[in-house]
Amino acid sequence: MLIRLQIENLALIERAELEPSAGLNVLTGETGAGKTILAQAIGLLAGAQPAPGLVGPHGDEAYVEAEFEVPDGFLDDPELEPVAALRPEGEDTLVVARRLSRAGRSRALVWGRTCARADLAQLGERLLEVSSQHEARRLARPSRQLELLDAAAGHDDLVRGMAEASAALRAARDAVRQARDDAREAALRRDELEELVRRLDALEGEGADPEALASEREVLRHVEELTAGMAGAAELLSPDEGEGAVVMTASAADLVAGGAQFDRDLEPVAAELRELVMRLQEVVSDLRARLDGVAADPGRLEVVEQRLLEIAEVERRFEAPLPELLERATQARRALELLAGGADRLAALEAEQERALAEAEAAAAALSASRQAAALPFARSVEAELTQLGMEGARLEAKLEEAELGARGTDSVTLVLAANAGLDPGPLAAVASGGELSRIALAIRIAARADGGPGLLLLDEVDAGVGGRTARAVGGALARLAASAQLLVITHLPQIAQLADTHFQVEKETGDPAVTSIRLLQGDEIASELARMLGGEDDQAAVQHAQSLVAGASDGS
Repeated sequence: MLIRLQIENLALIERAELEPSAGLNVLTGETGAGKTILAQAIGLLAGAQPAPGLVGPHGDEAYVEAEFEVPDGFLDDPELEPVAALRPEGEDTLVVARRLSRAGRSRALVWGRTCARADLAQLGERLLEVSSQHEARRLARPSRQLELLDAAAGHDDLVRGMAEASAALRAARDAVRQARDDAREAALRRDELEELVRRLDALEGEGADPEALASEREVLRHVEELTAGMAGAAELLSPDEGEGAVVMTASAADLVAGGAQFDRDLEPVAAELRELVMRLQEVVSDLRARLDGVAADPGRLEVVEQRLLEIAEVERRFEAPLPELLERATQARRALELLAGGADRLAALEAEQERALAEAEAAAAALSASRQAAALPFARSVEAELTQLGMEGARLEAKLEEAELGARGTDSVTLVLAANAGLDPGPLAAVASGGELSRIALAIRIAARADGGPGLLLLDEVDAGVGGRTARAVGGALARLAASAQLLVITHLPQIAQLADTHFQVEKETGDPAVTSIRLLQGDEIASELARMLGGEDDQAAVQHAQSLVAGASDGS
């Protein structure tokens, strides 16, 4: 249930805050006052794409926030896990919001934390349902008719299972298609692939790092200079005959250590000299080891240069640097493996595709059986509602026909109506007038909610095209619907407004810029608004009629 709705700088609404009650809430006001802005605000909270120009003149951003009371376990749905993860500890209610910038950017927020708009849309589907005056036109769509039948059947688990099975089938078909494409491409390029793999395998077998090889070649090309330098340095540090730097440093360390017995400040100096002796000895050992390594393989230069030539040739042949060729070789090996064992792999993927198809067909069969079982009770429930809405004798049939297997199963549905006894049945939009379509849409909505649905319904002028006793019947139907859901109804009909548990007035105030306000009506204000809707507050007959409507609503008549 919606506890609170806050709107800031959205189109003409500078700031508004509503606290609707449970049951039937109506919003009334002059045409053009801005009632539809409320529908747009709630649509944004359900994840709708923002329309251009929604940011009002009172700042660079528009903001819509709503607080909902949700039942325990509401967020346990696996599809809502990204949203549930944002829930602060100890938070009992659900707070969702949208922030729109004049530059066209928007942010979806749950408990003040950013979430993806798609996640907000998933949440919105479960929180609320928005229906505009164009619902009758939507009824002509087979997809909408199927949604309504599914809602009436209450088999959400079968619908989800069908969607999951269909997704698995699509993935399996994509895998088979990709494997076949890969096999065809690999077969066409087999010779080139084999050559690439063979030559790269040969290079990798003896090292194929061009930078390391180039560095080694530089060393080998200047081996004489390097050996002379290293040998000379080693001789200076530790000659075969006579004293070198190592011995002289060790002697210096002994002399300083001898003086340290008289001056302790010399002890660190002696220690540093002894450490220097060890480091010099390590340097001498390293120089002589490197000398042995350089001189050990006089033919290495030829091997290195040959390897660099081979790398350059492969890069020219395949027109790519070696790192890229190594990656291509990995892909080529996979392609060749596919060719070698392609039949087995493709057979395995095709078997998986067959399994996924069987599961999808089984899910579709279960869903179709449930729809067949629900079709007649759904039609009879709609007819019962139509009778109460002044369309006695109307007959509805939900005709199910076989369709191509997809995410919604293998059914298409057509709602066929005979609006009056004796008339030939036909598609809804073709056989009903505008006023009848409004009543049919309402009747179907009530029947479709037989097994539950979102807790909040926003109905935007679904009473269009009706009046008189029919308007009173529509009001009664809305009252019945409000017994199982919280309704926000935008209406021009006083017969509906009189039944409200809570009545809000939407009013445009003149100014530069003009602004729209939304306020709660109480007491005599309700009668004044009903009088305006009947013809005018200055019309005494309208005022008396309004007062009688209020009195009738209060005593339940």
